[in-house]
Amino acid sequence: MHDHHDHSHDHRHKHRHAHAHDHHHAPKDFGRAFIVGLSLNICFVLAETMAGIMGNSMALIADAGHNLGDVLGLVVAWAGVTLAKRKPDSRFTFGLGKSSVLAAIANAMLLLVAVGIITVEAIERLRNPAPVATTLVMTVAACGVLVNGITAWMFSGGSKTDINIRAAFLHMAADAAISAGVVVAGLVIMLTGMTWIDPAMSLLLNAVIIWGAWNVLKTATVMILSAVPHDRNLDEIKASLMRLPGVRDVTDMHVWPLSSQDVALSCHLVIPAGHPGDAFLTEAARLMNSRFSITHPTFQIDLESRGACPLHAKETA
Repeated sequence: MHDHHDHSHDHRHKHRHAHAHDHHHAPKDFGRAFIVGLSLNICFVLAETMAGIMGNSMALIADAGHNLGDVLGLVVAWAGVTLAKRKPDSRFTFGLGKSSVLAAIANAMLLLVAVGIITVEAIERLRNPAPVATTLVMTVAACGVLVNGITAWMFSGGSKTDINIRAAFLHMAADAAISAGVVVAGLVIMLTGMTWIDPAMSLLLNAVIIWGAWNVLKTATVMILSAVPHDRNLDEIKASLMRLPGVRDVTDMHVWPLSSQDVALSCHLVIPAGHPGDAFLTEAARLMNSRFSITHPTFQIDLESRGACPLHAKETA
């Protein structure tokens, strides 16, 4: 279904403004997956922390810190799905899709604080190695592989269509691999007796956490600054619009994210004198949605015979 709204503004010239809004289907509800995933991971974080303390394993404690980040990540993803369903109102006219971006920044900062604490303790353990209960460490880490693997599987169905769900899926799948690394570390310690491997593994896990947190911060910051999404190309978008019948030029084009799923576009289309008609606007909106997944395109029609929009001329002067 397409919505078309025509507004005429009397600046110095009259231009036809058209907003073609291509609505998309509501995201699939992964409420059950989030509830099960959160329950499993919260229980596992508590059990892993206790086991790490009892087994004197910094690698296990570091992995518990990482899994705590997963819990926060799942909460953020769930909040994003929930907030995305809220309808825009008179104050938040685009809705609350970016709330999850702010929460992601907060989570990344909390993860970095946790990494700092674990790193200090790991360095101390490297200086003064302590015995590790390898059997306990390996058993708990193996449970982590199972918990994270099950959680990742529950989100696999939406990982190809929803970037928010895809992030949750990739995060949990990576954690299953990290827990497997702790199992390997415990096995090496059991076979060699080299206890320094435990704090060394915790530092390696910290590096993984820092890498993930940095990517979250970078992506979230770009979204907050309304940058063009990395998977959209302005030149390709302009070229597609230029191929529409009658379009002579595309000016003042802006593309920015509204949420993890929705992308908006606004631009001026320069065409010969004469109303382009609803069919033209419908085709333009369909093209933007089908080829570039742009769900909120807004077009202003500038009649070629009357020159450029005076407001745009002031902006570019």
